[in-house]
Amino acid sequence: MFPLRRNRRLRANEAIRSLVRESIITPNDFLVPLFIMEGKGIKEEIASMPNYFRYSMDLLEVEIKQLWAMGLKSVLLFVKVPDNLKDNKGAEAYNPDGLMQRAIKTVKNVCPDMLVMTDVALDPYSIYGHDGIIENGRILNDETASVLAEMSISHAQAGADLVAPSDMMDGRVLAIREGLDEEGFINTGIMSYSAKYASAFYGPFRDALDSAPVDQQDIPKDKKTYQMDPANRIEAIRETQMDIDEGADIVMVKPGLCYLDIVRDLKNEIAVPIAVYQVSGEYAMLKAAAEKGWLDHDAVMMEQVTAIKRAGADIIASYFAKDVVKLLS
Repeated sequence: MFPLRRNRRLRANEAIRSLVRESIITPNDFLVPLFIMEGKGIKEEIASMPNYFRYSMDLLEVEIKQLWAMGLKSVLLFVKVPDNLKDNKGAEAYNPDGLMQRAIKTVKNVCPDMLVMTDVALDPYSIYGHDGIIENGRILNDETASVLAEMSISHAQAGADLVAPSDMMDGRVLAIREGLDEEGFINTGIMSYSAKYASAFYGPFRDALDSAPVDQQDIPKDKKTYQMDPANRIEAIRETQMDIDEGADIVMVKPGLCYLDIVRDLKNEIAVPIAVYQVSGEYAMLKAAAEKGWLDHDAVMMEQVTAIKRAGADIIASYFAKDVVKLLS
C-alpha cells in the first residue's frame, strides 16, 4: 500500500519549497567583521582570505556606506596595531586616540545608525600575540580582566553600541559590566565570546591582524590554557551560563560549522540571543576549494550559513556576509 502522506509533495517545485522553508536567510542575520589599519587610501587584500581586506580609515567610510546600502546594519571591528605600539600590558588598547577608538567614531560619523560592536582582547596589542598579560610564562587572568574593562570603557566613550570580549578570561564579563556601569554606560551591551574553542581554524585571522602567538622561550605556544578544549561539550553550557549571570546580553559560539552541536545545546538551554562566528579558516577553505573548481562556491556558502541558522544562531558573524546578500538580491 502506498503511503497516504507523501513528503515529496512539499518539495515538488521552488514555489512550494520556499513556502514551507523553515530557516530563511536575510541581511538582518549578519554581523560583518571589518579589519582596520593605519594609513590612507589603503584597501589591502589579506593573502589567506581572498577578496577580504584591511581598510584604512578613509576607505572604511566607503565600505560602511556600501554595507548600509546593501542592508547590512551591524559591524564588528578589529584593528591591526603597529608593532611600535604593542607591549605586554595592552596600554594602547584604551588610548582614547587609538586606532579602534578612531574607527568607532568614523563609523558613527558616516552612518550613525550602524550598530558597532568592538573586539575586546589584548592579542592585537600584545608583543606576544596573547589575549592576556604574561608573567613568568603564565597568562594572568584578573590583571587582564581589569585592562579589558578599561578597554571596554574607552570603546563606549568612542560610541560603541556593544563590546565583544573574545579573550576567555574568567570573570571578564562581570569586570566589564561593572566598569561600564560605574562610568554611566548602562546601555552599552556585551556580546561575550562565551564558548570560544582553541581551534586550528583561526590562522587566516591571525594573519590579518598579525596577532599569532610568538614562538619564544617561556611564552605559551598556543591559547589552550584559556580557550576551550574542542573535545568538551558540557563545559560550553557552564561557560555560557556564567557569562549570562555576569551580564552578557548576547553570547557567542566560535568557530561555527564544527560546533553546531554546541549551538543547538545552548539554544535549548538559554534565553538570550546566540551569535555564531563563521571563522577565517572556514572562509578560506571554501574560497580555495572553489578556486580549484572542487566546490560550487555560492551553493556551499548558502548551505553553510543556512546550517548555522538552522542550528539556532540568531546572529551570524561571517566574512561571507556581502557575498550572501549579493546572492539574495
